[in-house]
Amino acid sequence: MAELVVRNIENTVKMRLQRRARRNGRSMEEEARDILRNAVKEEDAPAGGLGTAISALFAKAGLDFEIPELSGHFVKALHSSDDNSGLECLVGVDARQSRKEGCRLA
Repeated sequence: MAELVVRNIENTVKMRLQRRARRNGRSMEEEARDILRNAVKEEDAPAGGLGTAISALFAKAGLDFEIPELSGHFVKALHSSDDNSGLECLVGVDARQSRKEGCRLA
């Protein structure tokens, strides 16, 4: 096993490490090893993106009812006010679950 020597630790850090080790029933050296192991584990864990963070916020706020499927409805594409193409596109699914799409000049 490898060895690691850490010099110039502040006295307050050493005292807090001793208290933490005593609280956990370990030697100060074992406590330091445990802290280092845990620090490295967290670094290896994949970081989630924004979607993961949002999902975690709402994980416990589940729905207690079914959301009905929308079929047979067409959706009109939105265009910004500076869109001068005059093109209007529709995309949807009809009652037979066939995908329908089309564009026309508005």
